[in-house]
Amino acid sequence: MHLLFVCSRNKWRSLTAETIFQGVGGHEVRSAGTEENARIKVTAGHIGWADLIFAMEKKHIRRLQDKFGYELAGKRLICLHIPDEFEYMNEDLIGMLQSSVSLHIDQDD
Repeated sequence: MHLLFVCSRNKWRSLTAETIFQGVGGHEVRSAGTEENARIKVTAGHIGWADLIFAMEKKHIRRLQDKFGYELAGKRLICLHIPDEFEYMNEDLIGMLQSSVSLHIDQDD
């Protein structure tokens, strides 16, 4: 399964998610951001590639729907409700990601 994690700048939250979930359960993982200055900016290609899309906040879902409404048809889009208050690989952030994402994916190797 292809998992896409989306936050604002793709520097802390979504990049942490990509790092910790890459290869887990055989999943392929990418991450991107919704803002102009994102490290990797989300594209229609990302949306098309993804089987499951995780957004950190409701504003990211709105941005994706506004820009990629057509590409999102039939895609599962899940809001994780993780605020922008954690740095890359923060222990609390990792815990929140693992507990919330595990509800939606198989994590067995």
